Amino acid sequence: MNDDHRFPEPGAADEELADSLLEEELRQAAAVLDPVPDALRQLALDAYALHDLDARIAELTFDSLVDALPVRGVPDAPRMLTFSAGEVTVDVEVTEDGLIGQVLPPQTARIEVLGGPQTTRPVTVDTLGRFTSDTAPAGPFALRLRTGAEVIVTEWLRA
Repeated sequence: MNDDHRFPEPGAADEELADSLLEEELRQAAAVLDPVPDALRQLALDAYALHDLDARIAELTFDSLVDALPVRGVPDAPRMLTFSAGEVTVDVEVTEDGLIGQVLPPQTARIEVLGGPQTTRPVTVDTLGRFTSDTAPAGPFALRLRTGAEVIVTEWLRA
């Protein structure tokens, strides 16, 4: 007598159910044995909140740490950065005291200095496109520029 006829072959639905149950058991075990730290969970949530589907990415086109010739006698020269996204250019000077910059062509906008798990710091842009921030970025940072028509986010850099 052949036992194959008494027990039907497990179908794809049975395999998916078994995989789902195993995955859930592994999730529960990981939550108990190696939980995700609250700070890391918050960082992931903050990173997702920064996700703008409509945002254009501004490429770094100039970085004085890489592209400029060193000036003799100036050991702590400010870092100069230029980002470009289409017709919009953002020039930024990073100093120990903060950021100074200009949006070209000149336009009113709102800039947010993004800094990892920290909250965003809004910066006002005047009608000539100039802006300043009294807080120097510590660690990785990016800029999010909001004009009336679009959102532009720069590449992330380490200060």
